[in-house]
Amino acid sequence: MISLMSYGNYWRLCRRIFQQHFNYESAKNYRPIMYEKVHLYLSALLESPDNFASHNKMLSTSFTTSIMYGYQIKSVDDPLIAAANRSLFLAAGLVTLNGSIVNLFPFLARIPLWLSGPMKSRRVAAEAEELVKYMQESMLMFVNGSIKSGTAVPSLMTDFVEKHITSPASPEKEKAMQDVALTTYAGATGTTIAFTSTFLYLMATHPEVQRKAQAEIDRVIVSSRLPEFEDRPALLYLEAIYREVMRWNQSLPLALPHTSTEDDYYKGYFIPKGTAVFGNVWAMNHDENIYAEPFVFKPERFFEENGELNKNDRILNYGFGRRICVGKAVASSFVWLTMACTLASFNIGKAKDEFGNEVEPNGEYGTEGLITHKTEYKCSILPRSQTHRDIILAEKDTSVGAAV
Repeated sequence: MISLMSYGNYWRLCRRIFQQHFNYESAKNYRPIMYEKVHLYLSALLESPDNFASHNKMLSTSFTTSIMYGYQIKSVDDPLIAAANRSLFLAAGLVTLNGSIVNLFPFLARIPLWLSGPMKSRRVAAEAEELVKYMQESMLMFVNGSIKSGTAVPSLMTDFVEKHITSPASPEKEKAMQDVALTTYAGATGTTIAFTSTFLYLMATHPEVQRKAQAEIDRVIVSSRLPEFEDRPALLYLEAIYREVMRWNQSLPLALPHTSTEDDYYKGYFIPKGTAVFGNVWAMNHDENIYAEPFVFKPERFFEENGELNKNDRILNYGFGRRICVGKAVASSFVWLTMACTLASFNIGKAKDEFGNEVEPNGEYGTEGLITHKTEYKCSILPRSQTHRDIILAEKDTSVGAAV
């Protein structure tokens, strides 16, 4: 996991690969896949709206495996995906200070596994490592096989392997590419799922926000089509919704722990070298000095009096400094397109019981590993009109054809 590595030559190599493939300009290369996956997501919502939680997982997972490996999953129960998710679940329980005694006494990591005795965390880490190895090797075999059969589609690993067929890359660079791909999967899937679930919940419970966003979309997009990236600068209220959803609830309330590399002072506090430091993203996003009524979902907070968006466009969920999420350009584009197309196509509301009465969705959140996510709830997702239904079906046919 590159985000947890110590500084050094290998970390810099991985970071350089990230920056080359996920900067703002390179993010545009992934747009065709974003369109394909989001349009398929809309058709899934149309066919079985009650299964939106499963569709959220499929959207996030299929996009990530596609851009990393060109691997098209048919179900979130895919064995490789199951192995990856299991490894992430196990690893997430180990990275906090109380997740393993090794975090407090690092020398214990050097003890052979067969001597570790009751140290459960060592066995958990070993299992997670085996699952990661299985996933990485299997994905690489898939990429090599698809290249040989002529069925490969563009992806980060496909392009890398094809580039080095005649002049093999060094083992270090090949490992770095695999670690970049795995870290991207780990960092993107769970957080995107959490965002989409929260977004649907907030739209169901804030119909006035939804109506305002849909009115803006209808005003900007006058033809019978779905939103596109070129529309983003004109959809100011939708941009405010994106900022507010990211502020209102964050998938990682505490940023990943990092270690101070030298003695430091901050506002009178002495921070010794080797101290584990957590960025309190939740507290920053709920600072009353910056966000009045911080627990209220209010996209309007991001507008100036003249109707223009204010300059508060920093999404703290992506982290800070040299450890900031390198994939934020891709992530921002993907979640924006998901929001825009979903609002353009569907009316999202509260579910109703057998008597036609609205059922208030629960407002509870839970934690899975390091990620905070919306607990299970029900909502109503219906196409806005027959025209919108026809557009979704037409885009589905185009996306299926592109995937084939």
